[in-house]
Amino acid sequence: MTRRNRFRNRMVETPELNITTFLNLMVVLIPFLLISAVFSRVTIMEMSVPTSAGGTATNTPNFAIEVIVRQAGFEIANGNSVEAAIPKKDGEYDMEMLNKMLLRLKARYPEKEDATVLMEPDIEYDYLIRIMDAVRGTELKPEGAQGSGDAAQGSENANEPVQRVVLFPDISIGDAP
Repeated sequence: MTRRNRFRNRMVETPELNITTFLNLMVVLIPFLLISAVFSRVTIMEMSVPTSAGGTATNTPNFAIEVIVRQAGFEIANGNSVEAAIPKKDGEYDMEMLNKMLLRLKARYPEKEDATVLMEPDIEYDYLIRIMDAVRGTELKPEGAQGSGDAAQGSENANEPVQRVVLFPDISIGDAP
């Protein structure tokens, strides 16, 4: 009798695998993933890290623009000493004053293209991006648009385009000393 049971067990078919539910899930999931992949973009920015190793000696003065971001505010240094200190205003970094100082430096050194942003360790990443954008360039508004709040004067300059000024596009990042 054991032979018959073995034979019957071999004849029993295995049940079919029902994959209809899985296919329904794929029909919905694949178009969703394809649509959402279009909206995510990654921007790659080429950067250099400052090095302490000396290169060849040159006779030109070594002027390096450094924006040092500290918990208390900004410091703008020339490589050897601090040129300007910009404290925080109402708990936020004063980006407007930073832009003004960088515009002055660009006017003094128009051929200078590189700058270094040095940050303390506990500064948020969002500030790094905003400061890098400010160092890279700024927008100059027409003279009357920033003025005393005169509505007629502001409406005359509303049609004037905002001028984009490139300051220091080659940015290096590092840790603040």
